[in-house]
Amino acid sequence: MYLEIVTPEAILFSSEVDSVVVPGVNGEFQILNNHAPVVSILNEGRVKVHVHTQDYLVFDDLHGSIEKLPEDDKVLTLNIKSGTVEMKDNKAIILAD
Repeated sequence: MYLEIVTPEAILFSSEVDSVVVPGVNGEFQILNNHAPVVSILNEGRVKVHVHTQDYLVFDDLHGSIEKLPEDDKVLTLNIKSGTVEMKDNKAIILAD
C-alpha cells in the first residue's frame, strides 16, 4: 500500500509500505495492504511504519522527525500529538500535528 504522512509544515513521508500502526481513539490499530476503507481520528502517540519488504527506500532522505526503531531498522516511527488517517483505494494518508 502507499502511505503519505503530511503535517502543516511538510510532507514527511511518501512511499510504498508493508503496513502502518496508528494511535486511534480506541487504541492502536494496524492498516495492512488492501485494507477496507477507513477514516479515523488519531490521538497522541507513535505512528509505526513497517517497510520490511521495501529494499529501495532511501533511509538517509527521511525527514528529521521520523526515526528508525532501535531494535528494528525497518520500522520507522513518528510521534504525533493528534491527527487523522484515511485509507482508500490502497492509499493511506495521515494528517498529523
